[in-house]
Amino acid sequence: MMNQMNRAELLHWIDVVSFVVTDMTLYLDSHPQDAKAQEVFQKYLGMRKGALKTFAQKYGPLVVDSADMGNNWVWCDMPLPWEGDCR
Repeated sequence: MMNQMNRAELLHWIDVVSFVVTDMTLYLDSHPQDAKAQEVFQKYLGMRKGALKTFAQKYGPLVVDSADMGNNWVWCDMPLPWEGDCR
């Protein structure tokens, strides 16, 4: 599914799943024993990681922990949004 999304759709999906992860994190701060909430958190965390990985493979990393940089610091190789990379 994510491999078929264009850049804008994938960014929107990352926003959606990131919101759920953040919201669930806040809920779990006050309800750490809620097993169902833990399941939802883990599910969306996995979806977020997958979306970030897909985005990084197609367009470059959004966050440093989704980058497979090896010996190359790829941040320097990509155009920045203010350099015209806002598609």
